[in-house]
Amino acid sequence: MKILAYTSPSRGHLFPLLPILIALRDRGHEVAVRTLAAGVDTARACRFTAAAIDPRIEAIEQDDYRAKTALGSVKRSTAVFVVRAGIEVPDLRAAIAAEAPDILIVDINCWGAAAAAEKSGLPWATFLPYPAPFPGAGIPPFGPGLRPARGIAGRLRDRLLGPIVIGGVERSMTPPLNTVRGGVGVPPTRTVRDIFTRAPLTLYLTAEPFEYHRTDWPASYRLVGPVSFDPPAAAPAWLDDIHTPIVLVTTSSEFQDDGSLIQAALDGLRDEDVFVIATQPAGDPTAFEIPANARVERWVSHAAVLPRAVCVVTHGGMGATQKALAAGVPVVAVPFGRDQHEVARRVEVSDAGVQLPSSRLSPARIREAVRDARTKGEAARRLAGELAAAGGAARAAAEVEALPRAVQRA
Repeated sequence: MKILAYTSPSRGHLFPLLPILIALRDRGHEVAVRTLAAGVDTARACRFTAAAIDPRIEAIEQDDYRAKTALGSVKRSTAVFVVRAGIEVPDLRAAIAAEAPDILIVDINCWGAAAAAEKSGLPWATFLPYPAPFPGAGIPPFGPGLRPARGIAGRLRDRLLGPIVIGGVERSMTPPLNTVRGGVGVPPTRTVRDIFTRAPLTLYLTAEPFEYHRTDWPASYRLVGPVSFDPPAAAPAWLDDIHTPIVLVTTSSEFQDDGSLIQAALDGLRDEDVFVIATQPAGDPTAFEIPANARVERWVSHAAVLPRAVCVVTHGGMGATQKALAAGVPVVAVPFGRDQHEVARRVEVSDAGVQLPSSRLSPARIREAVRDARTKGEAARRLAGELAAAGGAARAAAEVEALPRAVQRA
């Protein structure tokens, strides 16, 4: 079979998909990819046919880091997805005409491409690389990173806040999104759950117990566990010269003005018996005061560093956080926006690390958070085993292979 994968302009969405596509390639399937321009060479290195999405999509940049609240961040993000949607429709249709695929895999954030996939008549799937944002039984409203409810007071909180948090997002995004969907000729969506459950199959790239337990998962969802990818690269020679425990500090691959996390970690850990390796892929790695026990790089293979890391300090991105936890390394999650408040809360609830709100970020608090997180290594290793049991890329590939038969039966 031939699989066509279509992603949003984000490495944080392309990279988790690549191991699944590699598994499909290794099972004998042909793979074509449409993704951000900077990811085309990476996809081709995986022996896929690859081309860039319409450049007008990439030109619509995320500005959610400008929001003052978690809810405001979600609204800004969804507004970007809606604007991109109108361009994605003809872009995916052109890709389908060029590649003649048997199956489509569409990024969950590509709402226009999803509408075009739905209309195409082809078997199609989505992949979701961040916490599911739709309501569920016993799940707090998505966005603020609330602790799961306990008792009557907690359930009342969720009942009252749900319409405010989710309702505001739905009211802002469904009318323009449905304009796009109407133009494609597919049914309108009315709720967030509608948007995230249209596909016959959704590969959800996490698993319990990192994800909260739900009794009402959509039948189309498969919790396959975290899937991560690092471009092939040799470990840097300087890594062999480090003989103290390593603390890895990560920031977002999509700009969100989170460089303050690196400087706070450099300052807070300068007198600790650790070596700090920080990565700044979306900013300037030279813009820091760097102590003797640290390095700041634009990019270093996390796969080379994690086996020697005793803690990962992260912005709370789902990819970086789960990559650390899948390696059994405890996490300090410092969320700045987007889905990161939800990810950070899950770190805390799973007891595989600690959460430090970015509003309270300081060198002293980073230092104490790292010390605390390092006591949670056993819980992180236990969680790693449970996440691995979900099946990862191999299970996801098997689910995609089975999709045409499942669609026929439906």
